[in-house]
Amino acid sequence: MKLSVRFAGLTALAALLATACAPQTSSNSSSDKDEKTGTLRVWLFQEVGNAPKQKVVDSVVAGFEKAHQGTKVDVEYIPVDTRAQRVKAAFNDPASAPDVMEYGNTDTAGYVKDGGLLDVTKEFGAWGEAKDTDPTAKQSVTVDGKLYGAPFYVGVRALYYRTDVFKELGLSVPRTMDELAAAAREIRAARPELYGLVVGGAYTYGAMPFVWANGGELANGKSGSYASGIDSLQARKGIKAYTSLFGDDNCPAAKCAGMGGNDTISAFAAGKAGMAIGGDFSHTAVEAGKVKGKYAVVPLPGVKSGSIAPAFAGGNNIGVLKSTSHRTLAVRLMEQLASKKTQSELFDAMGFLPTFTDVRQQVARQEPFVKPFVQTLAAGTKFVPASPAWAQIDSSLVLPTMFQEVISGKKDVAKASDDAAKKMNDAFGSAG
Repeated sequence: MKLSVRFAGLTALAALLATACAPQTSSNSSSDKDEKTGTLRVWLFQEVGNAPKQKVVDSVVAGFEKAHQGTKVDVEYIPVDTRAQRVKAAFNDPASAPDVMEYGNTDTAGYVKDGGLLDVTKEFGAWGEAKDTDPTAKQSVTVDGKLYGAPFYVGVRALYYRTDVFKELGLSVPRTMDELAAAAREIRAARPELYGLVVGGAYTYGAMPFVWANGGELANGKSGSYASGIDSLQARKGIKAYTSLFGDDNCPAAKCAGMGGNDTISAFAAGKAGMAIGGDFSHTAVEAGKVKGKYAVVPLPGVKSGSIAPAFAGGNNIGVLKSTSHRTLAVRLMEQLASKKTQSELFDAMGFLPTFTDVRQQVARQEPFVKPFVQTLAAGTKFVPASPAWAQIDSSLVLPTMFQEVISGKKDVAKASDDAAKKMNDAFGSAG
């Protein structure tokens, strides 16, 4: 296994999650055909360094075609950044649509609203391997209690820290968020050329663990009846904890307020920070940087000593389009692509973390650096509201704007969170 390619795919995931948006369409064509032979079209995401992924998929396809005589599988790898246009066209023109498709897990609700994904609740329930699916991963394919695909892989964030800096300063690994903030300021005071904990005002998924760890929520409710929770007392406590890290005593606002997740990892990898919140998908970039051999990773601590802050469960899913004329075959192929065997092989090839809890434990034993991310997943993760409104909220930068307003002193936490909640509720209301 070559680390230079193993984690490349999840770098694309970071971009995917940052730009996730569901296309608006006017068609929800459904096919009543269930042909047992013919060609199945599959769209998967083109990764950076795609060859290892393709090799795994080719093996799945060969086995599927052999088991289903008269069936051919045509796989096309599509760019992540132009997927919205391709998917919109597919939903509007079933003749050009694939039968099976990879999609970002924050896209689920929007695609369901647009009528593009097939309800596979019955088939998922009958699939023997499904019982071992991580609950949060399963949530990412669920809308209004119905399932619209199978989880493909997950990605989470944890705390990267400089072992050499901690040793030099006699610091212990933080076990609470308060200890994290204190360690960050100690590093900055002793080594002013470094950020203590590098943070970003535009790093939504690095900030949300602070909100969740303090008992806050992005939103409450279900599907069409979501209401923002970002203005609750608990959420405000988390917002305050995160925004307090933007200052000359840790990460100066002038430099850090505009940073996103990639910026913070780049700073850590370049040796400019004592700590950073990064994903399993950040591993390659850090290994390629100046801190190689001088860092370690642990779960991001929560409020109570020894607890783990809830992390956002990112990742991708595999779904069947409602317009398919090969329903049975398409569902079987979806299951093969998302199977335990395939996910294990994709971990070996690309570093994609499996969505099955038992498979994840196996890969953690194989690769020690995966352990803190598996621990984070096991401790319980969080997901965005299963509403098509999330795409609008995310693309409108509602949460980064809120953080930046507090960081700049333009608004206090109460006012900024109130305004963000109103924007979120407007989006939830317009989503219907």
